[in-house]
Amino acid sequence: MIAAVVVIFLGLFFNVTTTEWLILLLCIGVVLAAELFNTAIEELANAITKEQNEKIGRAKDVAAGAVLVVAITAAVVGILVLLPYFMK
Repeated sequence: MIAAVVVIFLGLFFNVTTTEWLILLLCIGVVLAAELFNTAIEELANAITKEQNEKIGRAKDVAAGAVLVVAITAAVVGILVLLPYFMK
């Protein structure tokens, strides 16, 4: 959430284009959705059993990995969109 607020502030500060806003907001939305899916998977897994289960553990790891991939991709997109404004 902190990163999203920072990106929104920078977008306002640099007065990014409409297309850039759409890209930045889409990235923020996808990261938040991935976090929600990850939380849903973890909650569902915890509701099924509190005991150690290799398959449930793997599912949780994959869901967390998906969030990481989406977050890294969004960070790269954010840098590519905002870096030219910093360079000016």
